[in-house]
Amino acid sequence: MTDRLLFSGRLKGATSTTTLRQFGKMLGVFPFSKLAQRGPVLRVYAIALSEPLLMEREFPVSEDTAGISADILSAAGEFLKSDCACEIDTFWDLWQYDGSEWNLRPAAITLACYGAGFENEHDDHLRIEFGPDARFLPVAGLEGSPRMGQSNLKSLLRLVADLERALDLESRKVWSESGANFADVLKQALGTFTFDRGA
Repeated sequence: MTDRLLFSGRLKGATSTTTLRQFGKMLGVFPFSKLAQRGPVLRVYAIALSEPLLMEREFPVSEDTAGISADILSAAGEFLKSDCACEIDTFWDLWQYDGSEWNLRPAAITLACYGAGFENEHDDHLRIEFGPDARFLPVAGLEGSPRMGQSNLKSLLRLVADLERALDLESRKVWSESGANFADVLKQALGTFTFDRGA
């Protein structure tokens, strides 16, 4: 059964202004897809995710990721107060199996920023929803799966390391929706493979 992987970060001395600035830094290091046919979609909420949207806007596909990040940040900044949150549904490029071969393709991902007064059970300021953990795990019986899963996992770990360097974090964690320890899940998945170590 697949689980969802997430990154959460709490910021030091977070205010509406500093949270928005740190969100901008997160967008600055995020590797937006170069293959996606759709641009990022920004959604802004007030009070809680169950409340009606304050704003929704789709941005065009562009190779100018710095420009897209600035445009998103500017649009979000008009609404993002201490009781608001914004989510960006976008893509990054990961190896995926299409039934016959492996290809580098856009994979959906969500980047989020939460004000201190927004209803948030995880008490984080910044979050990334990476999607199903299966993207980062080898699949038994599927040729090339360990290598492609490892490549995707390296992309995830590289992004987390870039975030740690760019952001003023009080704490951070990579976690799964079910609460399972992903390191244990990965170890168990790798245990189903036998590797030829040579003579």
